[in-house]
Amino acid sequence: MNYIVFDLEATCWQGRPPGLIQETIEIGALKLDDYGEVVGSYNRFIKPILNPYLSPFCKQLTTITQDEIDRAGTFPTVIDEFQDWIGLYDEEYLLCSWGSFDQTMLARDCQLHRLEDDWTAPHLNIKRQYHQLKRLHRPCGLRRAVKREGFEFTGTPHRGISDAENLAKIFAKLLDEWQF
Repeated sequence: MNYIVFDLEATCWQGRPPGLIQETIEIGALKLDDYGEVVGSYNRFIKPILNPYLSPFCKQLTTITQDEIDRAGTFPTVIDEFQDWIGLYDEEYLLCSWGSFDQTMLARDCQLHRLEDDWTAPHLNIKRQYHQLKRLHRPCGLRRAVKREGFEFTGTPHRGISDAENLAKIFAKLLDEWQF
């Protein structure tokens, strides 16, 4: 089984203006084996089609530049490469993310580009299970969970690959406790 611990970044605007649809602009992922060992990593930017220019808020939050987005591939190209990297047609896999946003965004972007989205269904919501395992009464963010588990948050917050790397620390530490 391949555990695909991933994080997406999406177009965003301060205050969520009505009528603007979010699109994925970065996929960061680590592939872990049955022992929780990292066996691969994936990180790509994606060029959005509905709102191709990043808002100042989005650039500041994610540190992703317009130039990086302008040089990126489109969603169909990147997602085809991502599916190959996952081993979609060759191996068992489980997508794992902090919350449901990332899985929802993958499915939405597939629908936007008229691609099959059933491959996004094998999914573990680590955030939900983490809160249940730890019996937390109030939700906590990824940074706080990383610190609660005795790790240092490394990399750049709100960047797909950094958030995936930090999430993988929690996932691997609690590997035997997740309900698949």
